Amino acid sequence: MTFAEALGVSFQNPVLLAAGTAGFGREVDGVIDLDALGGIVTKAVTPEPRRGHPAPRVAEFRGGMLNAVGLANPGLEAVASHDLPWLASRLTRARVIVNVAGATVADYVRVIERLTSLDAIAAFEINASCPNTSAGGLEFGAEPRSLASLVAACRRASTRPLSVKLSPVLPDLAAIARVAQQEGADAVTLVNTVPGMLDARLGNGNGGLSGPALLPIGVLATRRVTERVGMPVIGVGGIRTAADARQYLAAGAALVAVGTAALADPRVPGRIARELAHG
Repeated sequence: MTFAEALGVSFQNPVLLAAGTAGFGREVDGVIDLDALGGIVTKAVTPEPRRGHPAPRVAEFRGGMLNAVGLANPGLEAVASHDLPWLASRLTRARVIVNVAGATVADYVRVIERLTSLDAIAAFEINASCPNTSAGGLEFGAEPRSLASLVAACRRASTRPLSVKLSPVLPDLAAIARVAQQEGADAVTLVNTVPGMLDARLGNGNGGLSGPALLPIGVLATRRVTERVGMPVIGVGGIRTAADARQYLAAGAALVAVGTAALADPRVPGRIARELAHG
């Protein structure tokens, strides 16, 4: 069974909204029909509320944009009692994947343990690009042992499928994906943003690059992981059109997620889904 099949998402509609694109759905309520998509990946959830980085948080440039939101979210309890029930009440077909973030392994486990029993959740997406405070700020996904500990703990806590979102700047992405697979991950999400900076454009100083410039990077990462590791991939990065989505699908992705393009025009994911459905 593929990851898409485990989620109940057919290959006729493999399009997701990427993490952070629509918060927990309210931001696009009445603008797009979420049920016309395969699913929505929520904004990152951390145990405690986070205000995020100072403004400005987004800076556009010719190749896409930089963002430094800083994992701003209302916190675990607000999400569990308010945001996810609201989202579930709006959906009949689209699946909900919860993006999970934290500064320690215990943070991730706490979020998953609290949410894994909720019927509304189809899967978790583990943001492995967060700085691991226990390892001096090194990203969880940057070092095999750190990633192995994170994924193993999340696997023990979760009754739902897990996808691990990895950075494209790792020296051997396929090897890191294999570590995630060996520790119980059902899929990997490729790719997260690339670190970047534009002088005086972001309140945080630097941020993550997304948008069109990320497309060939994500497609190559997808190809390498599907060929060398053979695990399902959610392809994300730079998708603006159905042709872009087909690049990921041709590289072996089981699902695709639309991010930056949906921020510019929330109707883009729906158009891509319709075009894919019509060949």
